[in-house]
Amino acid sequence: MRPYDAVLLLSFGGPEGPDDVMPFLENVTAGRGVPRERLLDVAAHYDHVGGVSPINDQNRALLTALRSDFERNGLELPVYWANRHWTPTLPEVISQLRDDGVTSAIAFLTSAYASYSSCRQYLDAIERARAEVGDGAPTVDRLRQYFNHPGFIEPMIDGVKAAIQELPAEHRDSAPLAFVAHSIPAVMEATSGPEGGAYTAQLAEAIRLVTAGVGGARSTTLSFCSRSGSPSVPWLEPDIGDRLSELASDGARAVVVVPIGFVSDHMEVVYDLDIEAAQHAAGLGLAFVRSPTVGTAPPFVAMVRELILERMGEGAPHSVGRLGPAHDVCPADCCRPRVEAGVSHGR
Repeated sequence: MRPYDAVLLLSFGGPEGPDDVMPFLENVTAGRGVPRERLLDVAAHYDHVGGVSPINDQNRALLTALRSDFERNGLELPVYWANRHWTPTLPEVISQLRDDGVTSAIAFLTSAYASYSSCRQYLDAIERARAEVGDGAPTVDRLRQYFNHPGFIEPMIDGVKAAIQELPAEHRDSAPLAFVAHSIPAVMEATSGPEGGAYTAQLAEAIRLVTAGVGGARSTTLSFCSRSGSPSVPWLEPDIGDRLSELASDGARAVVVVPIGFVSDHMEVVYDLDIEAAQHAAGLGLAFVRSPTVGTAPPFVAMVRELILERMGEGAPHSVGRLGPAHDVCPADCCRPRVEAGVSHGR
């Protein structure tokens, strides 16, 4: 018998309307002592998109795509969806799993990389929810990180190639690729993965793989967005805005911004990149184009099925590049740093 009887799509969550924005941000930052002024600043970002985070509709689309893919390929596992910070909440969905007779589920996290915020916090949230549900709560494992799986890398390559074609013809061969990921506190990076430093190492490998797939002699950089928390706490740098200024100073006339750290076009992408970074690039005289995230690209959807079969011992591990497949089970102390106060925009 297969070791799992359900799949859980597990994401961050986000507000569904203007009235949800502040309660959502208060949920995200509960217990961290983040000043209300900071929350109001972040809430203003949602005003640009009508107070609705795009992440929930994107997760609904991925949920539909996964169910269709499973049905077409004969994988008879029901797929549920839960969020860490908004409805449908983990306790609600784990209760539903229990009531539906599920005893063991496997979770797909909507983050491809190792770090406290992108992996360990999800695992801790699962265990808190299971404790809240109590007797009969199913076990919930997680699928491995997939930063170097071909189902993630290949759609990224296709997206960058398409984005390059949107630039003026005279800039297509020379425009640098400015890869962007969510910034995290430096202390998180120091303890990400079993030996530390996994977040940026995995990002660097994904960047190398995508760049090689795009082809041509082209400069690449990694920068970050969505820094939050106290200015005195070191976070990963440089910010994408500073990077764009640097590229313009070095003579670039155009840039392709690649959201390598994200799997869908949620708030960090549609505000930090499509609004702030694009406006900054315009002020610098840079032709700007942003490549798409993988979203519901068929290879990405198929990747989830392949990861599930791999975990159940019914398929071989797939990865490309130098690092090989990530581990299935995190060591007990993996990615457990001292976490400083901060607020993300919501994934």
